[in-house]
Amino acid sequence: MLEAGTIRRVRQTMLATSLARGALCAWEVSPEKLDAAFDFMFREDPFSGHVVIRTTDAVSAGSTYRLWTTLKVPQGFSLPKHAEWLRGQVGAQRVKLMPAKMLFALGVGHVRRRGLEPGARAAEPATPIGTALVELSDLQWRVLIALKREFRVDEIVRDLWDARAREAGVDVGTFLEIARELQARGVVGRFSTFLEHVKATAGNERATRYNALFHWAVPRGSEIQAGCEVGRHYVITHAYWREGGPEFHGVNVMAVAHGMEKPVVLAHKAAIDEHLRAAGIPFSYTNVFWGGRSEIKPSEIAPGAYRDFCKQRGIDPETMQTGPDEERASA
Repeated sequence: MLEAGTIRRVRQTMLATSLARGALCAWEVSPEKLDAAFDFMFREDPFSGHVVIRTTDAVSAGSTYRLWTTLKVPQGFSLPKHAEWLRGQVGAQRVKLMPAKMLFALGVGHVRRRGLEPGARAAEPATPIGTALVELSDLQWRVLIALKREFRVDEIVRDLWDARAREAGVDVGTFLEIARELQARGVVGRFSTFLEHVKATAGNERATRYNALFHWAVPRGSEIQAGCEVGRHYVITHAYWREGGPEFHGVNVMAVAHGMEKPVVLAHKAAIDEHLRAAGIPFSYTNVFWGGRSEIKPSEIAPGAYRDFCKQRGIDPETMQTGPDEERASA
């Protein structure tokens, strides 16, 4: 299935929100530059992950921001500086950075979500997950880099970690010991197979057709409660507290859902809206940004990789480091 493209990648996932500063980025790009900007983010920037062109059903707050990406910049380096460099490279008029203040759902599983009834949810609210960074030693980074690299078909063998230990320059016992340390520190996710869920695969089948980014503007102080209520719905793959600012009508809770039919996705959205009202959480504004052209790749999070990237691009890595003001703002 990996060779055929039904499985997009096989890899040990990491909780990158604990390892690198990140943000959801909305880019305002003129129509004639949109596709080229998309290609640059996907092909040329290893720190941009999910790249998608979005639209709204009607002209509304933020609907001119068509290009959306996730961006992670390794520890010690500046997210705004990298975003500004990208803005210059693609000729975007504006970029809005929306770091996650809290996470409420983070997963995949589009196929198993088919057939869900709108409003289907867990018995309890989701548990909020913080975004504090975890610092690692050079040896831990070496092991983590080898651990997280996706597997080629020929690498999926019985003792699959032996080669990765050699790659990290340690014996297998040390490799596994450090991997357990990383797991204990909460930075190791699941060992996962990722289905191709956007493009048609063998047999011209898709795991999903519609990718919807839901927005809500809830009263200040109720972001965590609202996020936990949104995140408990089974249809939701990702849910966050992010500040959209005036560009997006003050939205502060965002979530992603997928589905095969647009009316069904909207029915799920309506059920979540109703649940929020029933839970006593009003919202002054809501919207749906629909995904179109889309590509996904893991964001590079290793500090050494960022230094190498800068040198290859003729950028002094020192100029891209986090400044004192930025460090205080994110503390």
